Amino acid sequence: MSEPDLTSHDVERYGYTQELHRSLSFTDLLVYGLVFMVPIAPFGIFGGVFQGSGGMVALAYAIGMVAMMFTALSYAQMSRAFPMAGSVYTYAGRGIAAPVGFLSGWMILLDYVLIPGLLYLIASIAMHSLIAAVPVWLWLVGFVVLNTVVNYTGIEMTAKVNKVMLVGELVVLAIFVVIGIVALAMGRGRGFDFTPLYNPDTFSISLVLGAVSIAVLSFLGFDGISMLAEESKEQARAIGRSMVAALLLAGTLFVVQTWIAALLVPDPATLIAEGDADGTAFYDAAAVAAGPWLAMLTALATAIAWGFANALVAQLATSRLLYAMARDRQLPSFLAKVHPTKGVPVNATLLVAAVSLVLGLYMSTREDGITLLSTLVNFGALSAFLVLHVSVVWHYVVRNGSRAWFKHLLAPAAGFLILAFVVVNADVAAQTLGFVWLGIGALLLAFLLATGRRPELVLDDTAGSTSTASEVAR
Repeated sequence: MSEPDLTSHDVERYGYTQELHRSLSFTDLLVYGLVFMVPIAPFGIFGGVFQGSGGMVALAYAIGMVAMMFTALSYAQMSRAFPMAGSVYTYAGRGIAAPVGFLSGWMILLDYVLIPGLLYLIASIAMHSLIAAVPVWLWLVGFVVLNTVVNYTGIEMTAKVNKVMLVGELVVLAIFVVIGIVALAMGRGRGFDFTPLYNPDTFSISLVLGAVSIAVLSFLGFDGISMLAEESKEQARAIGRSMVAALLLAGTLFVVQTWIAALLVPDPATLIAEGDADGTAFYDAAAVAAGPWLAMLTALATAIAWGFANALVAQLATSRLLYAMARDRQLPSFLAKVHPTKGVPVNATLLVAAVSLVLGLYMSTREDGITLLSTLVNFGALSAFLVLHVSVVWHYVVRNGSRAWFKHLLAPAAGFLILAFVVVNADVAAQTLGFVWLGIGALLLAFLLATGRRPELVLDDTAGSTSTASEVAR
């Protein structure tokens, strides 16, 4: 039987009013996911992945894509079951129990609230390196203001800007790939070989999996598509399909560009031994292919992609998470306010901008600002993904007796085990701060329960049903 169109009544059956504008097509969702992941994301962290993988950077990205595909499949299942904004907060809350959903939303907030500030900081530092006369703080303020204006204008404007930015990134990537291949054919670099994918001299399982934990940062963002479930005009399954498609396309681009760059690295042994403290390894490889102008182009593209395009969609996704939690009375109600004509959660959008600005300015004064934010973003996202996989099994197999073993048991289990390995081997400081954040969330949940604000999430109000996630949990 065909699935019904995803229209306003789908949200209303869960006890909500359709407030956000349903105007996004499958293409819009796909573009959003690609922009969030940034097709040229490896430009900025190439050196770290190269060192961590012993030069097998393409292999690290290939394994990372497969690993994250299990998570995308779990998102696809839960987005069909509960086609609403809120991502893991919604899926765990309705798939397992409302308090679990709150804690999952709290953990992924660590990712979503911090990532715009991280992106603004990286881009501002990069732009300052290109135009030293403009200080980092001024670049940061400019990026925040510009993105806030675009997001405040409405989802339709954001979608249009996304398409323009994606085209720009793909043009720069195409220039690098074509020139890189020509350069290798002309004898620059070390010529074509398969060592970026497999090098018997350096290969080990632990080495590659360690590098995957770094490469995973480039894939974070495909999950942001789930935040747009109430702004999609397509069927519910379009959310999952667009996530899988975005992950496959981005992963393929990551493998291709890092393979070429790895063959152009001027001194691979030194890069592996000493690392890439300045973050210029990719740009150095580009310079080998065509000279300083290509290094400058790739550096500029990275700054704009992270500070404008990526931060734009990150800010949007964060505001939708805050909106979803606020309308369920799990965050202050003013964050659930939607602009009457623009159809955007205006207060949540402005709050994200303010937090990003303050956080970015503060972290710009710390030498470890980027590293600290990066590890916290990774820990928050991957921890929430673990709960996502559990929610698939609980909702489909335990609660509803599904016998679709691969989709609802084997794939989530595989995704859980892979991510658990990454989380367990994460930076100790990130683990410590991540668990502190979880502890704060647990205290906040206890306060909500003690003051009578127990999460009440309607599972399905169709045909007069009023069952809630809290009732099912009981």
